[in-house]
Amino acid sequence: MTATAEKMLTPEIDAFIEQWREKPGNLIMILHRVQEEFGYIPRQAAFDVADALSIPVAKIYGVITFYHFFKLSKPGRNQIAVCMGTACYLKGGQDIIDECERILGVGLNTVTEDGEFSMEAVRCIGCCGLAPVLTVNGEVFGDVGTKDMKKIIDQFEGK
Repeated sequence: MTATAEKMLTPEIDAFIEQWREKPGNLIMILHRVQEEFGYIPRQAAFDVADALSIPVAKIYGVITFYHFFKLSKPGRNQIAVCMGTACYLKGGQDIIDECERILGVGLNTVTEDGEFSMEAVRCIGCCGLAPVLTVNGEVFGDVGTKDMKKIIDQFEGK
């Protein structure tokens, strides 16, 4: 089950795994902790968790790929999430994505060459009354139009 690279889990994550080993829902909690540490779930970390819990790595990837929250690749330093819930979609969510792609020069679920920005479409941010909505590093921007995107992105560039 072990991958070829050296173990990458920190002593803190190892302690967290021990704390959660026998608890219901342990795998999801452990994966949240790994992603909190690295910003995503690195391949080696997935193998390390599988080894630590004595479960197949396929089970790890089953959970990671099922839940939208988990990421398999390192996101940009500034993470843009564009809501594509019904209200946001109907009020121009796709136009926001298209404008972000134009400004950043990358598509959904990719990272700019300099590692500054990544962008993803999400199901719902929970601010339907402010549609269309996006977040940058968790900061919410509501009633966003394509004309606002350059100014929003500029706020985070180089920070």
